[in-house]
Amino acid sequence: MSNTRPRAVVAGASGFIGTAIVDALTTDGYTVDTIGRASGTTWDDAAAVARLIDGADLLVNLAGKSVDCRYTDRNRDEILRSRVATTRDLSAAVRRAAQPPRLWVNASTATIYRHATDRPNSESDGELGSGFSVDVARAWEAAFFGGELPRTRRVALRMAIVLGPGPATAMLLTLARVGLGGPQIDGPIIPHRRYRGIGDHPTGSTAPWYRTRGRQRFSWVHIDDVVGALRWVDAHEDMAGIVNVVSPHASDNRTLMRELRSTVGMPFGVPSWRWMLEPAMWLLRTEPELVLKSRWVVPERLLEAGYRFRYTELADALRAAAGSIRRRPGRPRRSGRS
Repeated sequence: MSNTRPRAVVAGASGFIGTAIVDALTTDGYTVDTIGRASGTTWDDAAAVARLIDGADLLVNLAGKSVDCRYTDRNRDEILRSRVATTRDLSAAVRRAAQPPRLWVNASTATIYRHATDRPNSESDGELGSGFSVDVARAWEAAFFGGELPRTRRVALRMAIVLGPGPATAMLLTLARVGLGGPQIDGPIIPHRRYRGIGDHPTGSTAPWYRTRGRQRFSWVHIDDVVGALRWVDAHEDMAGIVNVVSPHASDNRTLMRELRSTVGMPFGVPSWRWMLEPAMWLLRTEPELVLKSRWVVPERLLEAGYRFRYTELADALRAAAGSIRRRPGRPRRSGRS
């Protein structure tokens, strides 16, 4: 009987999502190798990347510059390049491998879907949106699914905002703690082009706004269910293509902010209109899109396949996320997930 442990390669393992996935795969019996700045194998050494992937059982790619930043031209270009270039590099390595991975799981984002207040977006009938974030996601998935890899099953995880010891959760909790935990209300702003399209086929030209009155939908997922979805996909060979990784119960912005205030013990929260959010988010070095876009996504394929989410209620997920942030020393590590 062979004592050889299965081997996984995780690219972009230094963020809080990557850390959780590496820990889970190690617990599951994998030997885990990593690619990135904090590992012995870097993107600059294509031969070393190829050697690492050849013979691996599982490849997980989370690489990409964090979207927790201002969308300056420099950051916009790097957000796109860091996702597309690394995915293409991995695709080339898988194609050349004598023993390619049986499964390649690539991160993607539920932000690819349109601003939606009328109905949720599923894998089977979801409508894609337009603008910078959507164009990045389209190019990312095109690089992932491009070309023939007949011996490797490919799954793109379209993740919602991930709750846990990461930057998105930390920013939302900070807003609530400093008294800005009221609803975020969209409205007219001075036109800017930070959200304009990007890539070979850019869509959208200016920052859109919607009269949602703080009722924009908020799709989310707890980090434990990101790990759970990865384990599920690994164990079920019929899962291939696009998989939405979101809680079955989307919330809305007013409910989100109320639950955040409850989590941090803040009795009040000042409502924030778009004209107030723009300078506040500039100070926080992030973008209002995080709280103003209406993300309404459902995990149709996971539910149909029988996956049971650990966290389905927003209040429970926020309490767990806040607790994990308190227990983790230092500032939450940044991740490329939006």
